[in-house]
Amino acid sequence: MMLGLHSILSLLLCIEIVFAKPEGTSLVPREDLLLRSLRPNIAVGPKSLGKPVHSSPSRSKTCIIKSKENGSDDSTAILSAFQQCNNGGHVVFTKGVKYTIGTALDLTFLRHVDVDIQGYVQFTNDTDYWQANAFNHTFQNATTFFQLGGEDVNVFGGGTIDGNGQVWYDLYASNIYILRPILFGTIGLKGGSIADLNLRYSPQWYNLVVNSSDVVFSNITISGGTVNKNPAKNTDGWDTYRSDSIVIQNSNIDNGDDCVSFKPNSTNVIVQNLICNGSHGISVGSLGQYKGETDIVRNIYVYNITMTNSGTAARIKVWPGVSSALSGDLQGGGGLGAVSNVTYERMSIANVDYAIEITQCYGQKNLTLCNQFPSNLTISNISMHDFSGKTSKKYDPIVGTLVCSSPNVCSDIKVSGMNVKSPKGFAQWTCANIDKAGLQGLNCTS
Repeated sequence: MMLGLHSILSLLLCIEIVFAKPEGTSLVPREDLLLRSLRPNIAVGPKSLGKPVHSSPSRSKTCIIKSKENGSDDSTAILSAFQQCNNGGHVVFTKGVKYTIGTALDLTFLRHVDVDIQGYVQFTNDTDYWQANAFNHTFQNATTFFQLGGEDVNVFGGGTIDGNGQVWYDLYASNIYILRPILFGTIGLKGGSIADLNLRYSPQWYNLVVNSSDVVFSNITISGGTVNKNPAKNTDGWDTYRSDSIVIQNSNIDNGDDCVSFKPNSTNVIVQNLICNGSHGISVGSLGQYKGETDIVRNIYVYNITMTNSGTAARIKVWPGVSSALSGDLQGGGGLGAVSNVTYERMSIANVDYAIEITQCYGQKNLTLCNQFPSNLTISNISMHDFSGKTSKKYDPIVGTLVCSSPNVCSDIKVSGMNVKSPKGFAQWTCANIDKAGLQGLNCTS
């Protein structure tokens, strides 16, 4: 009996995966191509890393994941699709379909794969399972629901990834030592892109980028707060760590911590055209947290950022040379390293506590002790210019603070074009242990 086209498509969607024919032949049926999204053509700009953006060849296989659609774990079908479509495939999470993930997935084996997330992907709220099984990345007790990496991987599709965060916000309110998974782990990815996605309700940071290079994030929306008195804490938009040649651009972030944070050994990173609301700013650090470790952040360009309702716009935060505790689950100090060649250009602010904050006493409230044990980590060749807008009432009339723990560890810091006022119409700055010759037009009160 001959089956019509509609019948064939219906049959294929009832199985977990659309399988390819043996190598060297085309897919059957070819109509599955209609279920694929086009990979976005991402242009990096206006700032660039000065080299071509990673490009990917076309994919020859398609794997369509079938969800149970009843809230039970779809991880087996998802993993099977990635295995089947590795080395030249296109994995599809179908539009209008909800997928549930209740198993930690190691996807760092991928090669030449497109991940087409059109549907709604949600992680289960089994906090006991995830605390025991999420992937541990050591730095600052970071764990991830999954880890995606390999070579030449693109993620896109316009769908949503949901971390089921409320149960974690409630649990953290009663126990600050729990391990809350990060929503999206880009771990060991060499060449690729993550674009056109909606990230919602992460238990902790939204994105962790580790040991990765030549990756572009573009057109990402991030949001998801609490529905009760327990806040969504530490929900950074992006944290880069031990990664090089990363671009984060053209995105809208509504969160409760750093919009973007450059963690240790982040080099050659561009962040541009972002709208950040409710964050702690775009931050270098924190750095120097771990004694005996050397933290390097170098060649960072932050351009054209709108920052509203935030703690800070541009921020560099370094731990002092002596161990200290910011909170029960965040403590350290005494590490080595350097911050160099960092530029913040064109930032528009509204209701931001500080336009700029530079501190080498992060985590240490005793400034006398901090000055006695200045940071072992140097800050040099910093440029911040063309900021405009109004700060919040919190420190009025102070609009920014630039305080190093010693003039010997801060040099060549230049600030200019600061068209920033406090609500009272003034613009005073706190400046200490820093060469004021580079602070053009700043009214330093100390």
